[in-house]
Amino acid sequence: QVSLSESGGGSVQAGGSLRLSCRASGNTERAYYMAWFRQVPGKEREGVAGVGPADDVPAYADSVKGRFIISRDYAKNTVDLQMNRLKLEDAAVYYCAASRYSVPWLGSTGIHYWGQGTQVTVSS
Repeated sequence: QVSLSESGGGSVQAGGSLRLSCRASGNTERAYYMAWFRQVPGKEREGVAGVGPADDVPAYADSVKGRFIISRDYAKNTVDLQMNRLKLEDAAVYYCAASRYSVPWLGSTGIHYWGQGTQVTVSS
């Protein structure tokens, strides 16, 4: 089993930045692919960014390309999401996610482990 613990959510004005962090614990070798998803009430959970083992090319949703950066520290079993130039529509609960295989299409059905989520609020 893999446990995922997020931190770093909060409130920010549009145009600002936030950094989310996630630490994996337990059978971390099963966290082959790590990603961030987000969800707003009434909508499906959507993939934001993901990255596999070292040298893997990160995947990003079109809506965040050029603004968000995912980074992974394999020694510390952490994955961060640097969110820049935040927009009102980026407000959501953000979930750290991990999978035993690569999920570059960022589909939630490919995820085996989920964090509990952290709220990101963006105000005008």
